[in-house]
This record gives sequence, C-alpha cells and structure tokens, in this order.
Amino acid sequence: MTSEKTTATEALKTLNAGVPLCDATAIFEITDNGDWYYRAGQLPLKFSKLFASILHRVEGGYYLITPVEKLKVNVETEALVIVDYDAKQAGTFEVISSIGTEHELASFDGFTVTDDKITLQLERGLVAKLNRASFYRFINEFIA
Repeated sequence: MTSEKTTATEALKTLNAGVPLCDATAIFEITDNGDWYYRAGQLPLKFSKLFASILHRVEGGYYLITPVEKLKVNVETEALVIVDYDAKQAGTFEVISSIGTEHELASFDGFTVTDDKITLQLERGLVAKLNRASFYRFINEFIA
C-alpha cells in the first residue's frame, strides 16, 4: 500500500513540475494580513482555504498549481498568517492559519525568529508568519 501511495505522489509531482505558467500577470494576491484577493475583489474564506490547498512556493515565487495549469500569486509578505499554535509533547507543533488551514511542523526548528516577526516553513515550500498575539505568546513560552 505504501509503495502505491509513493508512486501516486511522485506522479503528481511530475505532472505539476511541467505545468506551464498560464499568464505572467498575477490575478491572485495575498495581503500582509492574510486576506486573499482575486482580480482586486476579496475572496470568501471558503475559496481562500480551497486555493491554499494548491498554493506552492517555487524558486521564491508563489503559484496555484494543478495538473493542467499554473497561476502566479502576488504575496505581500508571507503566504499565510498563523493565528494559533499548539506545541505537542512529541516536539511537534500544530498551527492554524487565519483562513482555517491546519499544518503540522516536525519540530521547533521550523520557526525562524527575528526582531520583528516569527516565520515558519510549511509544506509545498510555503512560508507563514505568526500574528501579533501568537508572536508574543511564542516569545513568552520559548524565548524569554
């Protein structure tokens, strides 16, 4: 069963890797506070969450990638804003974004702390940042 899943995953990566960019102009934008826009109109939360499931960061750029198309996304700072996290006893972290997506980090090493923000690496190359409340909570729990 595991080999079938690995084969399917690798097949999807192969399909996505060769997908041409549909247009050099970005029609999607993610603002600094994590709001998603399509052609300057704000997307409803359910669509933002749906599109986030196919969002990838490739060579520093963000794209929505399906097996047949690739669309550029302008990201103001980070792709996702983390509004809550839960540190597990095993050393892993579960995080929740402002649009309701859930992600797991394997360890504390996934966080990068600077003077003005805390970012974390997620799946598909995505970079997220902690919102202000989570930032201060993280500092109090792990840095101070």
